[in-house]
Parts: sequence; structure tokens; C-alpha cells
Amino acid sequence: METMKKRLNLPLYQKILIGMLLGLLYGWFSILQQWQFFTFNYIQPLGDVFMRLLQLIAVPLVIASLVTGLAQMKDIASLGRLGVRTLILFLMTTFMAVAIGLGIANLVKPGNQLSAKVRAELQETYASAQSSNSAALSRQQALEEQPALQFLTDAIPKNIFGAASDNSNMLQVISFALLLGLALVLVPADQGRPLLRFFESLNAVVLKMVDLIMAAAPIGVAALMASVLSNLAGNAAGAVDLLLALGTYALCVVAGIFCLLFIMNPLVLFVFSKKFKFKDLVFFYKSIFPAQLLAFSTSSSAATLPLTFERVEQHLKVRPRVAGFVLPLGATINMDGTSLYQGIAAVFIAQAFGLDLSLSDQLTILLTSVLASIGSAAVPGAGMIMLVIVLKSVGMDPAGIALIIAPDRLLDMFRTTANVTSDCMVAYIVNSHEKED
Repeated sequence: METMKKRLNLPLYQKILIGMLLGLLYGWFSILQQWQFFTFNYIQPLGDVFMRLLQLIAVPLVIASLVTGLAQMKDIASLGRLGVRTLILFLMTTFMAVAIGLGIANLVKPGNQLSAKVRAELQETYASAQSSNSAALSRQQALEEQPALQFLTDAIPKNIFGAASDNSNMLQVISFALLLGLALVLVPADQGRPLLRFFESLNAVVLKMVDLIMAAAPIGVAALMASVLSNLAGNAAGAVDLLLALGTYALCVVAGIFCLLFIMNPLVLFVFSKKFKFKDLVFFYKSIFPAQLLAFSTSSSAATLPLTFERVEQHLKVRPRVAGFVLPLGATINMDGTSLYQGIAAVFIAQAFGLDLSLSDQLTILLTSVLASIGSAAVPGAGMIMLVIVLKSVGMDPAGIALIIAPDRLLDMFRTTANVTSDCMVAYIVNSHEKED
């Protein structure tokens, strides 16, 4: 009996992986048996509940972890050093990711493989899907007419309670938490200690909530995967044909993500981490694997954030003050996978419509994708909205997004995995330098 109990006590990543596989198997079986109605009404809600639980604790987790992390800094110099290193790494990896995406798109030229017939059918099929996003797109277009540094203004909330009521305002929540944590460093210790104890207690309670929610992760992940697969085939009978027509584009994005995960990230770790060796690379990926699986399942960096904290602090042994600063910030502004996708998608849409992008146009896409990642919300589908800015920056019609809506949900899962991996990588690198300091 004891032996059987030990066998059932699997690590979290194995339970999540089993949940993913069961969800995929059920989703495929539900397609064959035409169970989409049952899946929509009785399976998908389980995944939605799991997502809501993760989103429920996102804001208190970010505030508590950032405030306690910053308050543990002994002086402004250490805080400034941590911030500069983090931001430089974020910008550098994002810049490299977009460059990789542009390189792959120009080498493979996926848009040139779409026939005029398929192009017309895709535009007609997904015109309604594009119009359903008209409200979000109009808000984004209004944003483009504002000053170039408008994202700095938008990062500051008018009302912290209003900002905290919506996870898409995470950058505003982070701004408040950074200001509060900085103030706690500057005030006398005896005056700031009661408030710091409150946030330390809040942080401990929220982390315990994470443990409780993660116990349901296998069920939630299984439900999410089942509903994703069922919805892909349930939207239209030609969903499989659509994926085949866009297969080259999708493979370009996936290939780019794998380049990030297994070429760029290891190189960055070797170059910028202190005393990093090959065995450490295996240890690194093994430690964050559960967070990668959850990111793949939820397509949300913010929803994955609680588990990311646990894996980075408990398994990568990153100091809480470093993780508390880097991870919430990274979930909002460090979007390597999303930025790579935007580069490939922009070139693909241009090629599909027979447009030639000059070198200056592609440099504009490169810089715009990096800046757009700063304002991208850490929620599913945010990259699609931010792609509008990238397309408009080179004079392209955002209606071209209709071409890539079909596989976007699947590709979003890969993008989020790369985003979360990059956050873990930067936290690990910054922590290696903090030890020397």
C-alpha cells in the first residue's frame, strides 16, 4: 500500500503532462464522436474555473512579491543595479527574438506559398472574426494617434483600485508596487516595518493559495487542452484544411520559438550567467518545466506567474527579492515569443498580399515590436492586438490579421512558453550577479 502511494505521488510536472495528454485524447475523441456541445458545456468550464483562480491571485501576488522584494534591498544603489541589469536583459533578448523572427520569415517566405484562391477564402471566412475584434482594434488605433511615449503615461494608474480590478492593467499595478516598495526602502525602518510585515504576511498567504490552486492544475490543464482541440475542429469543417494552408507560417513561428528555447536562451545563459556550465542548462530546464507546461496550457504569463515563482525560488534557488522584482516585471514587458511572432506575422501578411518590405520597413518592424512588447498585457491573445501597431508602423492594413486568426490560439501557447522561459532565464542570470555583489 505504501509503495502504491509513493507511485501515485508524482511530481507536479508529470501530473500536468498527464493532464495535457488526457485532454488531447479526449478532445480528439470528442471530435470523432461529435461531443462538442458536451465539451463546451461541461468540460470547458472546468478549465475556465482554473484560469479564473490563477487570475484571481495575480494582482495580490504581484503587489506582495514586488513590495517585499524591493523592501529587502538595503539601499537605492542595489535596487538601481538590479533594475538596470533586468531591463538591459529584457530589451536585449526581445531585440534578438524579433531579429530571429524576421530572419526566418525572409528565408522561408511563408506568405508566397498561399494561392490567390486560398487567400480570398481565408479573408472571407475570417472577416467576421476580424470584425468581432473591432472594438479592441479601434482602441488600439486610437492609441496610435497619441504621442510616441504614450505607453509611459498609460503605465501610471489614476486609481490603484481601478487598475487592480483588471489583470490587463498589470503594468499599472507594477508601477504602484514599484513606487510603494521604493518608498519603503527610503523611510526609516521603524516606520516602514509594520507595513512591510503586512505585505510579507500577504505574500506568504498568497503563496499558500498558489499551492492549493496548483493541486487542481492537472484537471484544469486537461479541460483547457480538450476545449482548445474541440474548438479548433468545431468552428468549421475546414479547420484542418485551414491549418494545412497556413502550415508553413505556423511552422516558421514554432521553429522560431524552438530557436529561442534551445539556441538563443542557452547562449544568453552561457554568456551572461556566472560560472554556467552544460549540466546547469539541463538543471535549468528541468526546474522550470512545470511552469513551461502550464504556460503552454493557459497561454497566459500572468496566470502562470504563481507557479513560475515557485519553480524559480524553490528549484532554481533564485533569491526572493530578485524573483519578486524580475518575474512580475517580465510577465508584463518581456515578451520574446510574442515579439518573434509579430515579426514573422508582419512579413507573412505582407508576402501574402504581394507587398515588398524594404530594409527600413523591417527595421521599423524590429523597433516597433520591441516597444509594443512593453505595453502587451500578459493575457491570452494580447499579441494579436499589439500586432496592429506593428502593421500600421509600416503602412499595412490591419485587416490582414484575418489571415492568421485561425492558428493563433495554438501558436499563442508556444509564444507564452517562450515568454515565461525568458522571464526565468533573466531572473536566474540577475541572481547569479547578485550573489557576487
